[in-house]
Amino acid sequence: MLDKLKQAFWKALTPDLIAETVAAPAPGLVSAQVLAALGGVDNLKSQQRVALTRVRVHLQDPNKLDAVALKAAGVAGVMVLAGGVVHLLTGLQAE
Repeated sequence: MLDKLKQAFWKALTPDLIAETVAAPAPGLVSAQVLAALGGVDNLKSQQRVALTRVRVHLQDPNKLDAVALKAAGVAGVMVLAGGVVHLLTGLQAE
């Protein structure tokens, strides 16, 4: 019972979070312009929506990332982490 209350509490605090799932690259999660700026579909290991306004991608080669093209494609912010993990702050325009 306590676990269910904890889950309900955290869900109420963070309603935009989506369940932790890692998906193979799918054409619908990011736009074609964003995909091109990330180095193309062959450069993606995985992608996952982590909130209504954020997408996490894992890149084969992070050097292929074009931050200027991502800004031009409408991505509000880019956070590059170690190991080729990139967080894209897309706003509510995430597909």
